[in-house]
Amino acid sequence: MPHRAGYPPVPRRTMGPDDTDFLDQEFSPAPAAAGAVRGVPGRAPSREELDAQFSSTQEKLSRLKAAQEQLERARQELEEMRRRRQEFQVGRTEMRDQLHRGVGILEKAEHDARREAEQLARSLEGLREALVQVEALHEETWTESNWNIELSRALTTIENARMEWSAARLKWPLLEGRRPDGTPVEPPPTLTTMGFRQLCRVGLGLTWPLLVLGLLAVVLFALALWKR
Repeated sequence: MPHRAGYPPVPRRTMGPDDTDFLDQEFSPAPAAAGAVRGVPGRAPSREELDAQFSSTQEKLSRLKAAQEQLERARQELEEMRRRRQEFQVGRTEMRDQLHRGVGILEKAEHDARREAEQLARSLEGLREALVQVEALHEETWTESNWNIELSRALTTIENARMEWSAARLKWPLLEGRRPDGTPVEPPPTLTTMGFRQLCRVGLGLTWPLLVLGLLAVVLFALALWKR
């Protein structure tokens, strides 16, 4: 390059052996000719040199593929760990909420059932006591001198039993033939309430063994006649 007058020329710096230290020696591009690699400029590479370069490149490519496969396996393992971790967190939150809700519902139901059972036990005990008192009334043991007093006591006992019965009926709809939700409880069908079809089914269910025995007897009798 021409230099300006009055200024000293700038010397051109040539690359020394240390100027290539920053280059990646393993993945640097291959030279155009093997002679330059061997330090013989201008000579065409031989077949052996090309084969050596090809083998070296193929080996490097194989190592890169192996490293890529290893990284892919590691990525898949990490992805599976992330999925399982997310499944754990979602499942734990979901089951914790459902279990909290279930425990609360069942605790309330248990409390209500225990309270209802206690009330039922008290009502049952009251009815039993009233029944014992009513069954203990025997007018044949009254005498002419005390029958008026015994009658008053008996009427009081009956009135107390009636109050106990009325309270139980109000508290327990089952005594009135109704379920707790108010729907009536259908009594079991009887022969007087059954329809024609139901009576036929009942009759068939009761008589089919006799029909089978009669049919079997007819078949045996026919076989006996045929053998003669």
